[in-house]
Amino acid sequence: MQNQNYTMAKIRITKQFTFETAHALYGYDGKCQNIHGHSYKLDVTVIGKPIEDLNHVKRGMVIDFGDLKQIVKKEVVDVWDHAIILNQDTPHIELGEQLKASGHDVVLVNYQPTSEKMIEDFANRIASKLPEEMALFSLKLRETETAFAEWFATDN
Repeated sequence: MQNQNYTMAKIRITKQFTFETAHALYGYDGKCQNIHGHSYKLDVTVIGKPIEDLNHVKRGMVIDFGDLKQIVKKEVVDVWDHAIILNQDTPHIELGEQLKASGHDVVLVNYQPTSEKMIEDFANRIASKLPEEMALFSLKLRETETAFAEWFATDN
């Protein structure tokens, strides 16, 4: 077998984030129509080539995990953690306004706040903030230990 040289190979970097969020699914025909919460886990994977510049402080990295953390924390975790997510067209809007008025974090979105639509929103938020030399490769959003949604750039 021939020895391969993988210098300048693209590498995927993944960091996991956790946050607690409540939501309600307006018009749904089951229990999830009621406000309820989840302990979400979000895996964020970016792809790029490690920095080769000998003078760069982040040499050898695709992205510093701390830099990725800052982006995801600002765009997702700080917004969604311990907040109530509601479709802006829901009849729960009055409750949402009352909760806001009493100091609770309420996020109104223009979509049904399912894992599928949330992950799509997260992909747009995160991808727009990444440095241009890398790309968002995938996201995995776990709503429970056994249920999750995945987003891949190659599918979109």
